[in-house]
Amino acid sequence: MFDLLATAVDYTKWNIFLVVLLLVFGLFLILAGIFTAYFGSGKSRTIGVALLVVGLVVGLLVGYLYAVGDFGPKDGTLADLLIQSLLVIVAAVIGALVAIGIFLIAIMKS
Repeated sequence: MFDLLATAVDYTKWNIFLVVLLLVFGLFLILAGIFTAYFGSGKSRTIGVALLVVGLVVGLLVGYLYAVGDFGPKDGTLADLLIQSLLVIVAAVIGALVAIGIFLIAIMKS
């Protein structure tokens, strides 16, 4: 497949990007749902349960589509995807913490 500039487009990388994005989205919906359902009351508890269910559905659906081969590379396994997703999350958290630390140091020094 070619894009508008007639250069080859590798859709496998975009599929993996989309899968990791959706898995991280689902994971954080699950975490937000658990937090909201546990600490909330009334409507917020119901919203927390809804977030939890939507996060589980997104995660399971993406995992299933990846494992079947419709959404990812034919030679990739679900375990590889989960490890890659967790590494992406860990890298993002470390990067965010370092950036926040630098920001706080800069603010405190001024």
